[in-house]
Amino acid sequence: MKEIKIASCQKYFSVGSLEENYKKIVKERTNCHSLDVDICIFSELCISGYPPEDLILKPAFVKKNQEIIDKLVQDSHTDCPAVVVGWPRMGDDKKIYNSAAIIDNGKCLVVDKFHLPNYGVFDESRVFSSGNISGPILVRGIRIGLMICEDAWYSDVSESLLESGAQILVAINGSPYDHSKEDERLSIAVSRVTETSLPLIYVNQVGGQDELVFDGASFVLDSNSNIRSQCPSWQEYTSINKILINEGEIENVSASKVNNISSGLEAKYQAMVMGLSHYVKNNNFKGVVLGLSGGIDSALSTAIAVDALGNDNVRGVRMPSSISSEGSLKEAEETAKLLNIELKTIDISNLVDVFEKHLGSMFEGLEKDTTEENIQSRIRGILLMAISNKFGEMLLSTGNKSEISVGYTTIYGDMNGGFNVLKDAYKTDVYSLARWRNKNFSNSFKGPNGLAIPKKSISKFPSAELSPNQKDQDNLPPYDMLDQILKMLIEEEKSVRDIISSGYDRKIVKRVYKLILSSEYKRRQSPPGVKLTGRSFGKERRYPITNAFYEE
Repeated sequence: MKEIKIASCQKYFSVGSLEENYKKIVKERTNCHSLDVDICIFSELCISGYPPEDLILKPAFVKKNQEIIDKLVQDSHTDCPAVVVGWPRMGDDKKIYNSAAIIDNGKCLVVDKFHLPNYGVFDESRVFSSGNISGPILVRGIRIGLMICEDAWYSDVSESLLESGAQILVAINGSPYDHSKEDERLSIAVSRVTETSLPLIYVNQVGGQDELVFDGASFVLDSNSNIRSQCPSWQEYTSINKILINEGEIENVSASKVNNISSGLEAKYQAMVMGLSHYVKNNNFKGVVLGLSGGIDSALSTAIAVDALGNDNVRGVRMPSSISSEGSLKEAEETAKLLNIELKTIDISNLVDVFEKHLGSMFEGLEKDTTEENIQSRIRGILLMAISNKFGEMLLSTGNKSEISVGYTTIYGDMNGGFNVLKDAYKTDVYSLARWRNKNFSNSFKGPNGLAIPKKSISKFPSAELSPNQKDQDNLPPYDMLDQILKMLIEEEKSVRDIISSGYDRKIVKRVYKLILSSEYKRRQSPPGVKLTGRSFGKERRYPITNAFYEE
């Protein structure tokens, strides 16, 4: 009977921070050595950080990654665990591969990724070449069938590994979060286990990288597809898995703990907190500033910012005009008090008058419309950007996915900013997330345990307050209807005809469709935001701005 300890090392690796990533791997290897671990498994492209995108096209970047691998090989020895790490490798053919190295006692064995994803947020075939399906690798007395992320999503790789003698499957991943990804991963893993009757170790990274956020949630399945180990989501964690081998066969797989993982609204909220935290930190901003209108979007964005960064690193600014309601001013103040942040007030009434005066002669004889409304928003955008520049704080944009979808935002106004935590959250989600946060708390949050968002901000009719008595639904369908139509058009790519036939009003559907098409140029100029759904705006959904196609 032989026992092998394999550590699932769920860590955060920042893109481009090669030396820091190396140090983290070495530190974890040392920690695991004290626990008599045989093999430490890290995530996909952990040396470079994931996804490296077009950094792969820089020869100096690829060369530096190889130097890190060489260092890991040089400082490996019999007394320390073997490590499985991912890095971009230049082959003898001068092609670049998404590869994994198994490093043990001064030796390095290599596996290249076979299936390169080219859908959604993934376009690896742009920078990587596809490798060959490799056989299992014998390390520390166990034959590991190593799969790199997408390779685990197809049966050909795992079946080939089984046929060539693998005793256990190991899948290293850079799998970003979306609301359905947890179930999808587990389903895929169960399929591979069912097909091969081999246990499977799934290791995912954790942390934010631009619009992507990785939830971790690494796990181990035994040969009967039972979960034997589950790392928590949204935090770095190492799970020690014990593999018992008897006469060449794996007899048992056990682990220290099966942790609960977040789902639903909790997972979405955690994703936004982590995404913002890492974005601000890794881009060297001192904190964030945002406009507080008293509405639900800015209130929720502020709560997320405080939970991510702490109240000392969040600055709120209210900018009333002559048509701002007293209630909105009070709700903005209450938001600041609940979250214990600094709140400044800049009255823009005189600035609006100045703009209207200077434009008066040009606009003479023309009725007021959205032009004058947008002036208010753009004045606010200018002021907030000035504060951002002066204090080195990133401006946080607060538009939600429903508004961004139909262009109910002002370009160069409330769209100004470096990041938007609500970019992939529909308006109905915004309300649900606000209610969730008022009732729930995590020890990882830096904000208050209790009420964080004013109840009136949640209960009142949403309004941009750019004209007297304005309400969003004077111009848009009710958000519960709008969001359903948007999901069908954007995430499901359903036809206008199919949506109408399912019971929605023809005029409303066609109007929403037209608004989506006409707002593409705005979305191209919007800041990045955390991916939450299966079809986020940005590199996951790429429509032409100039587009003459219209679906009747």
